[in-house]
Amino acid sequence: MKRTRIAQLLSDARPRPEVLVQGWVRTRRGSKKVNFIELNDGSTVKNLQVVAGSELGNFEEIRRLSTGCAIGVRGALVASPGSGQAVELQAQEIIIFGWADPEKYPLQKKGHSLEFLRQIAHLRPRTNTFSCVFRLRNTLAYAIHRFFQERGFVYVHTPIITTSDCEGAGEMFQVTSLDLKKPFPARQETGEVDFTKDFFGKPAYLTVSGQLEGELFALALGDIYTFGPTFRAENSNTPRHLAEFWMVEPEMAFYDLEDTMALAEEFLRAIVSECLERSRDDLEFLALRYQEDLLSSLERIAGSAFIRLDYSEAVRLLQKSGQPFEYPTDWGHDLQTEHERYLTEKHFQKPVIVYDYPKAIKPFYMRVGDDGRTVRAMDVLFPRIGEIIGGSQREERQEVLRDRIQELGLPEHDYEWYLDTRRFGSAPHSGFGLGFERYLQFLSGMANIRDVIPFPRTPGNAEF
Repeated sequence: MKRTRIAQLLSDARPRPEVLVQGWVRTRRGSKKVNFIELNDGSTVKNLQVVAGSELGNFEEIRRLSTGCAIGVRGALVASPGSGQAVELQAQEIIIFGWADPEKYPLQKKGHSLEFLRQIAHLRPRTNTFSCVFRLRNTLAYAIHRFFQERGFVYVHTPIITTSDCEGAGEMFQVTSLDLKKPFPARQETGEVDFTKDFFGKPAYLTVSGQLEGELFALALGDIYTFGPTFRAENSNTPRHLAEFWMVEPEMAFYDLEDTMALAEEFLRAIVSECLERSRDDLEFLALRYQEDLLSSLERIAGSAFIRLDYSEAVRLLQKSGQPFEYPTDWGHDLQTEHERYLTEKHFQKPVIVYDYPKAIKPFYMRVGDDGRTVRAMDVLFPRIGEIIGGSQREERQEVLRDRIQELGLPEHDYEWYLDTRRFGSAPHSGFGLGFERYLQFLSGMANIRDVIPFPRTPGNAEF
């Protein structure tokens, strides 16, 4: 007999003469004649009540069930006489697959701190909070793919190992096959490590972005997107940073910055709407426990247009605000989280797109503006979280791009393949990057980004 997921049974809420469910015991209570089991199979935050009578052959074993035990139940789904649920399962047979010793099982029916649950990340998906978060993560990933696929974008898998520093910041994890226990081979003339003896014959790193490779495909296939893991060796231990995280990076041929801002807004609003529709129960649970106004704030995102203003105007607003900011607001300084939150939470009270940033604070690949001081860059800023998307129109002019590479002191020979796309059939193109976990943090109301990725990688932590 094929099993049925509990989410389907509870959404249907109609009696069935025979069903099979399998899952894990959340609680058990009862007497010598009847036991009531709250069963969950991970498909919903709601439990199914199982009624097990003393007529069952293994009733004495059933009375020993505790939180975490894995069981299968075959029986009749009937209308429940109790007030807590519409239906319940009258058990005709219960199979016990795995016991969980109540003296040792760390997830008993009591409150656990999120900090404690990070220490047992291999078990935390069994809790209500994290089952909600990770089902929501699944819904968000599905919504992202659906958005781009329905608009004709091609999904491209870009390399995880790279020899190029996309951001030019140098905060990259090096990949080597050289034996760290032995002296590295050195070049005689300089004494530096001889990477020709390494696996790839040159220094290699974990990628911080698939953007550069994505651009190549956009200039051949039109509109593409990447969605994969990225890595940053930034020694930052804040609630907003991870060393390993996922990025969504669309690249669009023949798009200018205005096209890109419009797509980014449409994208963010559409995937919020889909999560509200498909993961309502999970969002309601998270709102109840972590952020009271979560649903209303998400509905505002889905239902209202974003504000757009250029960087210079944003600086003027910050300077006139009278707020005691920790970081300077002079023209030429990057916006900090405190500035972004002021604009989105206090001044406009909605998402804001800031564009045309100073050239000096942005990477080499962004198109230089006509004034020579700015680049055609944009950031989408959200309440509570700050920057959620960063993007730009890419520099399509070969000589200008080469000048920027030289200006920033990057090794030009490493980017010859990238410059080829500007030599042969160059065209205007744009793109942006969405930090998947940061957006999920906003959607879920969780305060720490480590609680929205299955196994967080942070400075000093690579457990499990």
